[in-house]
Amino acid sequence: MDRHGSRTVMKAAAIDIGTNTILLLIAEINANGISSVLHDEQVIARLGKGVDADRMINRDTFLRVEGFLRRYKETCNHFNVDTICAVGTSAVRDAKNRDEFIAFIKDNTGIEIEILSGEAEAQWTYRGGISEFIGRAERYSVIDIGGGSTEIITGDLTGILSKVSIDLGSVRITERILKTSPPEVSALINAHDVIISHIPKEHVKNIPSTFAVGVAGTLTTLAALHQQLPEYIPEKVSGYTLTAVDVGSIFGLLKDKSLQQIAAFPQISAGRADILLAGIMILIGYMEISGLKHITVSDRGLRYGIIYRTVEQTFQ
Repeated sequence: MDRHGSRTVMKAAAIDIGTNTILLLIAEINANGISSVLHDEQVIARLGKGVDADRMINRDTFLRVEGFLRRYKETCNHFNVDTICAVGTSAVRDAKNRDEFIAFIKDNTGIEIEILSGEAEAQWTYRGGISEFIGRAERYSVIDIGGGSTEIITGDLTGILSKVSIDLGSVRITERILKTSPPEVSALINAHDVIISHIPKEHVKNIPSTFAVGVAGTLTTLAALHQQLPEYIPEKVSGYTLTAVDVGSIFGLLKDKSLQQIAAFPQISAGRADILLAGIMILIGYMEISGLKHITVSDRGLRYGIIYRTVEQTFQ
């Protein structure tokens, strides 16, 4: 018997409020973990637009995010969810008016946002990212290229061995450096140098000896592009392996294209076209510095990790 009395199964929701996307995962859970996924969706909300420059979430963003979260709350009600855990990451962490934003969302949707530290974000991203590959290796690494930050984590099945949160993401690199479409060659060189300077060599030197996993939109988009999928097919994306050559080839294909030309690819979701190049460059820098030759894509990540945290808090 658990803390819910005789109940051994419940429905939990995790909402990952990122710099670029907001993701919702609803799952049925028990003491052993996730028994079934009931609902999984994401929207590109661009919460972090402009936050890097002035550290403020603007009023339009307040209203836009409120609308998405109100709809997510309705979805949770539809599935009779027992508990909702919403977490904010880089853009919310960095915003000067984050307390005002959190209060606004709570007052208007009933959803309370927990701000995750960079370390906590890394920890639960790791748990989610490796969850579908358990048994494939003794050691794992996970990279999560977000809009505002990038998390790099290594560990094994007992826990995390090292983790770092780098204050660079696809939205930040785009807003700071890759300001034209297509970018100037000088901007591409500058972006590469900035990315390389932010990745700690000591931290990533053992990555090639691990089962390397990449989560979030940059990686899943690359997997869909490389396979030329007509639409997003989770079972073909998650578990797909990309080589460093594959990633470099796609970068070469996109770097001279305009925003409109990039957006025309059916594999690139609306709202990702303008930041995809920056995300790819972060991945290239990571693979270059670490010497990693291939990486396996997962469409899981932080939202799955938060569900596993809920399992631990509820049943253990």
